[in-house]
Amino acid sequence: MTAILDSAVTTAPPAPDVLELEITNRCQLTCSSICFVQAGPTKGHGTMAVEEWRQVISQAAALGVKKIKLIGGEPSLHPHFAELLEHALAEGLKVIVFSNLYRVREAHWSLYTRPGVTLATSYHADTDEGHDAITDRAGSHAATRANIIEAHRRGIPVRVNIVDVLNGQQAARARTELIALGITDITTDQVRAIGNAAEKTIPSTSELCGRCAHGVAAVLSDGTVTPCVMGRFLPAGQVKDRTLGDVFSSQDWHEVAASIPAGRFDPCGPDCGPNDDTKGGGGTCGPASDVAPPTAD
Repeated sequence: MTAILDSAVTTAPPAPDVLELEITNRCQLTCSSICFVQAGPTKGHGTMAVEEWRQVISQAAALGVKKIKLIGGEPSLHPHFAELLEHALAEGLKVIVFSNLYRVREAHWSLYTRPGVTLATSYHADTDEGHDAITDRAGSHAATRANIIEAHRRGIPVRVNIVDVLNGQQAARARTELIALGITDITTDQVRAIGNAAEKTIPSTSELCGRCAHGVAAVLSDGTVTPCVMGRFLPAGQVKDRTLGDVFSSQDWHEVAASIPAGRFDPCGPDCGPNDDTKGGGGTCGPASDVAPPTAD
């Protein structure tokens, strides 16, 4: 055992504060230039049964996890989405739903207004052409914008992330528009070379912010546990044949945690994740390879 790994074993927390649950790979959009999940309309919901997801949520609460993130794909397309959200709330967990807000069922609006629930989404440009070019779906800008407005009108906490694909111009304009709409919890991120954006390159830990496995973890749609949803290329265990507690106390988990380089700066807290910064703060969870934190505009 190396000294580095021994240090990681003694300092890594036994369980994260935040657990990301990637409950489906299905999405109405494809986002062929940026989606790290490589989700799309023809993808499935994975191999995790609803009872397995319920067990994971209960185990997370028992371990001291404070918040779960329901993510996909588009999590609301999962046939048991509402059941899983309700179960998480019943277990005393806060829930962030990462939705593209392309379509919102009427029944889901009442779920989103429940105490402890936050909506998070992506908004790439202030024009139909700019946003729809990234989502690969005509009409997605208008639909997402309208549902951001509706969520804000209903008093639902909304977090919006802008992925800066076109070198700043549209990102800055999108941010200005969101502020005008009354949205203040906004972050800007850059494209990571993971999933669709990786093209033919091999994913690297340098694309991660350095917080993965330290306060945050993820369970993918096949039950694989990873340090975060973007660190999906670093499997650390399986919840189909072991409990979450077993995974987080395993040697594999600590080795994965030790393999992730710390960032050169501290852009975000342990609540880091796509479409989400921590507590409305100023960070955007940029890759650890950056020499300086990305700016919002």
